This record gives sequence, C-alpha cells and structure tokens, in this order.
Amino acid sequence: MKIASLVVRVSPEHIRALTEALLEIPGVEVHGTAPDQGRLIVTVEDGEGYSTMDSILAVNLNKMVLGVTMAYEYTDEGLELQEQEA
Repeated sequence: MKIASLVVRVSPEHIRALTEALLEIPGVEVHGTAPDQGRLIVTVEDGEGYSTMDSILAVNLNKMVLGVTMAYEYTDEGLELQEQEA
C-alpha cells in the first residue's frame, strides 16, 4: 500500500470545479478545503490498475492547479521482508 497527502493550490474561483475533477482521478479523495486561501487537502492511495504516482501526476497536470506540495508519503512495501529477517 502506498498513500500520499497533498496540499493543492488553486484560484478560489476554481475550487469547486477542481474538487469535482480531482474526485474523478483513481485513488484521490478530497478531505478539506480552504476556499478563501485556494487550498485543498487531498490524499492519494494506490489501487489495482493504477499507481499513486500516476494519480499524483494527474492531479498536478490539471489546468486549474497552481501548485502541489506533498505533505506526507507512506509505503508498506518491504515491511514483509523486514519482518521475515527479524
């Protein structure tokens, strides 16, 4: 499992349209908005048939997006190997 949290910057007048567009991207959820500041809090989780990076790229490439900051990233890949070695 891979998951990332993003702060997405957008012009305040586009915040609703961008929210709707982001929800169409696989693995993307919008958890909060600051309409006056033009910010969205978004998580991206991988799933079958798509990767976290593909979804983050799709967020970043949206024409309404002014900027994206990754706030958090987690992966559990490799944990099984570490547990087996212990």
